[in-house]
Amino acid sequence: MIFIWLDESDRHGEFYSNFYGGILVTSRYYREVLDRMRSIVDDLGIKDEIKWQKVNQYHYEKYVRLVDELFALAKEDKLKMRIFFRHNQYAPSRITQEERKADYPMLYYQFIKYAFGLPYADKGILDSLTLYLDEIPLRQSERDEFLSHIRGLTKDPVLKAMGLKIADDGIVEVDSKHHLPLQFMDVILGAICFKLNEKDKLKTEGENKVGKRTLLKLKLYKHINARIREVYPNFNIGITTPIRMPSDSWRPVYRHWRFIPKYHIRDATRTKRAKK
Repeated sequence: MIFIWLDESDRHGEFYSNFYGGILVTSRYYREVLDRMRSIVDDLGIKDEIKWQKVNQYHYEKYVRLVDELFALAKEDKLKMRIFFRHNQYAPSRITQEERKADYPMLYYQFIKYAFGLPYADKGILDSLTLYLDEIPLRQSERDEFLSHIRGLTKDPVLKAMGLKIADDGIVEVDSKHHLPLQFMDVILGAICFKLNEKDKLKTEGENKVGKRTLLKLKLYKHINARIREVYPNFNIGITTPIRMPSDSWRPVYRHWRFIPKYHIRDATRTKRAKK
């Protein structure tokens, strides 16, 4: 059995867009992961929802502890984290205007299907897949179509051969307030989005300097980056985390996927260099 909590962030960023993040836990470690998350949150006396946007001088040290616990679980191979983002300078070609407008559900679907390496999961582990999605910002008709596509994963030839099954109640739209894995992921995803879109360089309105909260966020991002580098010493935030072969896409405890459409046109005006 597999459980995946899925979050999303900036749909339209300056350099990178369509950020998605997820935490995968197998049934073997499900209870332990949730208990340890709850324990650290209670020990730190955190009562409100954990969110990247709440990073400030009062939350900083507590959030550092949360990050440390999350990566401790990852290093013990008790959960996996995946991050997806689209590089704006590579504009998709050969798609219709309707498909262009539907980029959110289309890319989210790609993230769910491929980022975790499900076709290469351990034998028998896909007999029950449960997905917890943070509230989906789509109209009802679009939402229903999106969820239908996800359920259609069970008909994919490769995943079907792997025995993938999703119960009738196996795709759940939830409020992140009640799901700690989503809150932990919000911090990681927010930090990656923050750095890739250079929000660390934004200056306080009316002042010619970076604000204190922004500096604290940068400090927390650097802490997260250091934890990632304990797993991948040569980690590069802005590229797809390398693997030697497709079957390795399941094993890593942490990976990034920088999405570049197969058919695309490169727009050099949307690079960081062009903005300088």
